[in-house]
Amino acid sequence: MFRFSSSRAFKALAACTVLAFAGHAAAQAVFKFTAIPDESPTELARKAAPLVKYLESRLGMKVEFTPVTDYAASVEALANKQIDMAWFGGFTFVQANVRSGGKAVPLVQREEDEKFKSVFITTDPAIKTLADLKGKNVSFGSQSSTSGHLMPRSFLLDAKVDPDKDFKRVAYSGAHDATIAAVAAGKVDAGALNISVWEKFVADKKVDTTKVRVFYTTPPYYDYNWTVHADMPAAMKEKIAKAFLDLNKATPEGKDILELQRASKFVPTKAENYKGIEAAARSAGLLK
Repeated sequence: MFRFSSSRAFKALAACTVLAFAGHAAAQAVFKFTAIPDESPTELARKAAPLVKYLESRLGMKVEFTPVTDYAASVEALANKQIDMAWFGGFTFVQANVRSGGKAVPLVQREEDEKFKSVFITTDPAIKTLADLKGKNVSFGSQSSTSGHLMPRSFLLDAKVDPDKDFKRVAYSGAHDATIAAVAAGKVDAGALNISVWEKFVADKKVDTTKVRVFYTTPPYYDYNWTVHADMPAAMKEKIAKAFLDLNKATPEGKDILELQRASKFVPTKAENYKGIEAAARSAGLLK
């Protein structure tokens, strides 16, 4: 009778275990993505749900939306490859690129993000210009927000208004919808936020525009994008980019996803587009 030596038996068992584990890992492969928490958790989950199903069909694997607690967590998650893709604002992309040693790769952005804007809102009829904010309580969104803090701050500085010296108080609401709520409730005299969130609130009649109004709209700048880590295989990057670029409002699925993403369509983007954001961040002392 042929007998295995104990050594050969152990090696054979080990090999089978490795193969079984590898097969299980392949079967359990999950594509994870996150998004900066610039809106309420329920709204982010609502926007992510149809995108998860769409990406599963296009990538041929399980897809999960993994929420994070704050902007910094989204940066760390991508830099440490804990997630495969992130929805960043321009500033968080810059932060992720610095944090990862230049390993953040923006794939696509909404067409609207090529000329994005922020708005300043108030309920005070005496506030008509950025200079009128001197001596007032003003709210930004998150400190790491492009459209809710960095770019509004940059344009304030251009107008010779220094928030840290000229405002009575600087507040950070944490999210664009929270900024609207703070202004509407009179907790602050004015606030700065993402124009698309403002327009969505107006369209959905979630804000009383007879009381809350826009008094300043910023010049355009590049903003949001979908970013992956440079270590992702090229074929996977191409597959993800194509999935977004193929979204079309002519199909029910495409229409649903694009409307939730507040996009007319997605277009290719590149890291060079965000050099202006990086320069503004360094100028404002927000990026070391």
